[in-house]
Order: sequence, then C-alpha cells, then structure tokens
Amino acid sequence: MKKKHKCIVCGRVFPEGQGIILTYGGVELAFHSSKCASKFLKQLLDRVPPDVLGDYVKRLVEENLEKLRELEKRKAKKI
Repeated sequence: MKKKHKCIVCGRVFPEGQGIILTYGGVELAFHSSKCASKFLKQLLDRVPPDVLGDYVKRLVEENLEKLRELEKRKAKKI
C-alpha cells in the first residue's frame, strides 16, 4: 500500500507519487497540487524579510535567466 500524505495548505490526503513533497530542514512540506504549493510560497515570501532572502532570489533569477539564454542560443537557427 502506498504511503499517504496530507496537504499542509488545504488538508487533502493524497497518495505517494502525486502532489509535491519537499523536505526542508527536516520538515516535510506536502502539497496536493501546484496551486497549494504556490499559495504556501507566496505566504512564505510575504513573511520573510527581503533582506534575508533577497540575495538568494536574485541569484536564482540570474541562474534561470542564464539557462534560458543558453537554451535560446541552442535553438536559434544557424544559417
């Protein structure tokens, strides 16, 4: 029998293999849908001061933008 998880946002129970399960600092974060995960992330970002997470957010944005630029270069038509 598959393990069951309970969404920490809405309380819905869902089986292993569905939803989003993250472990952060020994705490399991279980979300039954991306909508619940987004809601939790928004609440987290609203409560954590920007001076704590700001640098990390900027670095992640830059890393992702760089990956997108590389992907666009690879996809560009070569004449």
